[in-house]
Amino acid sequence: MHTESKHSTVSAVACAGYHPAMRHAIDLSAIGPWGSPRRLAGLAALAEHSGWDGVFVEDYVFHAEGLDCYDPWVAMSAIAMATERIRFGPLVAAVPRRRPWKLAAEAVALDHLSGGRMILGVGSGDPSGPDFTSSGEAADARVRGEMLDEALELIDRLWKGEEVTHHGVHYQVDHVTLRPRPVQWPRIPIWVGGQFTRRRPRERSLRWDGACLYKVEPPEWDDMTPDDVHELRRLAAERPQSGHFDVVVGGRRRSEDEAADRERIAALAEAGATWWNEWVPPDTPYERVREIVCAGPQRAGALV
Repeated sequence: MHTESKHSTVSAVACAGYHPAMRHAIDLSAIGPWGSPRRLAGLAALAEHSGWDGVFVEDYVFHAEGLDCYDPWVAMSAIAMATERIRFGPLVAAVPRRRPWKLAAEAVALDHLSGGRMILGVGSGDPSGPDFTSSGEAADARVRGEMLDEALELIDRLWKGEEVTHHGVHYQVDHVTLRPRPVQWPRIPIWVGGQFTRRRPRERSLRWDGACLYKVEPPEWDDMTPDDVHELRRLAAERPQSGHFDVVVGGRRRSEDEAADRERIAALAEAGATWWNEWVPPDTPYERVREIVCAGPQRAGALV
């Protein structure tokens, strides 16, 4: 998916007022009463049947509000087995609390299991959550950013299937080769999360395959605006490496004003966003979740 377009093409079509079709995903976390792998697999199959393009999950071990947490990687395995078309992945995996070689191997396994539908969303993690505060993980923002950058470079090298020796600040490996390689080429797409208004997450996303950034830090959360998307698309067109770059917007739930939702989504698509992700809170009643999934995405429609 992420090897088909060149940024010169993206820039040209943007100037012509045309955008490629936006994809729509639903965020169904492996948390709460319907977050088990079996339940999520059923919801993912229903989402595929209802016209969604992707299903993504959050990455928790412990939940701050005491909700049940199921391992997202086991949940994604169930999703991969229950579907044939939709893309899936974590949004986002907290990389600094994971061993990069183990994360690389898990992603490859899911890529093969799904026939090349895996997307790896990554971030530096929420230092205020119990996954960090209660387990002795690194809390300093700069250290977590360094760990994320070093881990991504190491993961990318491992995915090439070549022998890797790496003696970095945070990670060490000697003469290792990760096999098999991913199904997708040149790699499993990497989407980078974080706050758009902060320089480091923004620049980090431009080094990889996509951005799933937000405007205001959680828990308040505010999505990127069309102006933000346009600016990020401009920056992506100027980066030296070629290849498709996804701009992923979302994190909010569906409102009661469907017309306003569709108008907003259309404006984001016109600005260059390639994915819109709709979040379903984990405390939503199961029958209501099924209704939302069955209703399908709020597609903006073709823009002229």
